[in-house]
Amino acid sequence: MSSDRQGNSLSGATPEAIEHYDQAVEAFNIYRGDPVALVDSAIAQAPGFAMAQIFKAYLYGLATEPEATAEAQSIVATVKSLAMNEREQSHVAALDHLLQGNWTKAAVVLDHHNIRYPRDLVALQCGHLMDFYRANARDLRDRIARALPQWSPEVPGYSIVLGMHAFGLEESGDYAQAEERGRQAIDLQPLDCWAHHAVAHVMEMQGRAQDGIGWMIAREPHWSGDDNFFKVHNWWHRALYHLDLGQAEQAIALYDGPIREERSTVALDMVDASALLWRLHLSGHDVGERWQELSEAWDQHADGRLYAFNDWHAVMAHLGAGRESEVERITAALRGNADPTAETAGWARDTGLALVEGFTAFWRGDHQSAVERLHGARFIVNRFGGSHAQRDIIDWTLTEAALRGGLKDVAEAMAQERLALKPHSPVNRGFLKRARNGSGGKQQAA
Repeated sequence: MSSDRQGNSLSGATPEAIEHYDQAVEAFNIYRGDPVALVDSAIAQAPGFAMAQIFKAYLYGLATEPEATAEAQSIVATVKSLAMNEREQSHVAALDHLLQGNWTKAAVVLDHHNIRYPRDLVALQCGHLMDFYRANARDLRDRIARALPQWSPEVPGYSIVLGMHAFGLEESGDYAQAEERGRQAIDLQPLDCWAHHAVAHVMEMQGRAQDGIGWMIAREPHWSGDDNFFKVHNWWHRALYHLDLGQAEQAIALYDGPIREERSTVALDMVDASALLWRLHLSGHDVGERWQELSEAWDQHADGRLYAFNDWHAVMAHLGAGRESEVERITAALRGNADPTAETAGWARDTGLALVEGFTAFWRGDHQSAVERLHGARFIVNRFGGSHAQRDIIDWTLTEAALRGGLKDVAEAMAQERLALKPHSPVNRGFLKRARNGSGGKQQAA
C-alpha cells in the first residue's frame, strides 16, 4: 500500500508521485519553497492521486483570496470523481465546509479527523491554520495537544508538530512553555519559521522588544531566504519590536526594504504592510505615497465577502490613500453580506463592519464614534482572524482616538490596561503621560 512519510495510505499514487508529494508537504510545513509546483509535479505523474489534489485545494483554499478560493472549488470538483479512502473523503468533507465560508464547521470536521488520524500532518497543519484564521486560541493549542502523544522524534515531521503546539500555547497565554517548545522545535528543524514565529510572538506579548530584535537578527539566515513564504511576516515582527522601542525610522526602513520592496500581492504580506503603516501613522509619522501603492495592490483581494480580516486591512490602505470610493465599496459589501449559510458573512456583519467603521471614523477625525465602535468591537474580534499581536492595533487605535477626542478617563484607563501587560513599553508610557497631561493632540513623531 502506498503511503506518505507518516504512514497514511494514499489512493491513486505512484512511488515517483509520492516523492514529489512528500517534498511539497515538507515545503508547506516550513513555508519554504514552492509546494504548489511540487504537488503539480505529483499530479502530472499520477492524475488519480487524490491526496495530491486535496492538498493543492487546501493550499488555495487557505489563501483567503477570491481567485484562489475559486480555484480550490474547481480542484475539489475534480477530486470527487477520483477513488478515495475514508481518510481522503474526510478531507473533502472539511474542504466543502471551508469553501462555503464555514470555517468552524471545517475545523470541527478536522478535529474529529485529527483524533482518528493523529499522524496526518497535512490535516494537523491545515486545521491549525483554520484555527488561526478564526482566532480560536483553544483549538490552536488543543488540536495539537491531542495528537502530540502519538508522535515521537522518530516520526518525520515531529518538529513541525512541536512548532504548531508552541504557537497554540503562546496564543493561550502559556508563554514559558510556548518558548520552550518553540526552541525545541527549532533545534530539530532550524528552518521551521512557524516555530521561530511562535517564539517571536512570546517576546512580543511579554514586551521583550530588545530580546525580540536579538532573536530575529541571530536567526535571520534561517527565516529570511528568498523562497521563504513567511519572511515578510517575520520582518513585520521585527518592525513591531522597533516601534515598541520608539525606533520608528528602523520600522520605516524595514517597510521600504524587505517588507514591501517586492510589491507582494499575497494577502498575508499586504495585511502586514497595512498594519505597519497604520501603526506608523498612529505614531505621528507621515508615510507619504506608500499608502497609494498598497491601496492599489489590495484591489483584487478585498471584496467584503470572503474574509473580513483582509477587508479591514484593505480599508486601512484605502483610507491612507484617500480612495473613499473603495472604502465605501467595502463597507457596503460588509454591511450587505447577508448569506445565512456562510459563517464568513456573520464575521463581515458583526465584526468586520465594526472595525471598518471604527477605523474610518478615526481617520476622518470623529474620535468619539471611533471609541464607541472600537471599544465594543475589541471584545468580539477574536471570533475571526489573526493573532493577539495583530489584533493589538485595535486597542492602539482606540487609545489614540480617546486621546485625540479628549476622552481623558478612557485614554488613561486604556493606557493603564496596556501598561499592565507591557510596563516598559515607551509607546504605552507615552499614552499614560499624554492622558494625564491632557495632551490629546496627534502623537508627535519621535
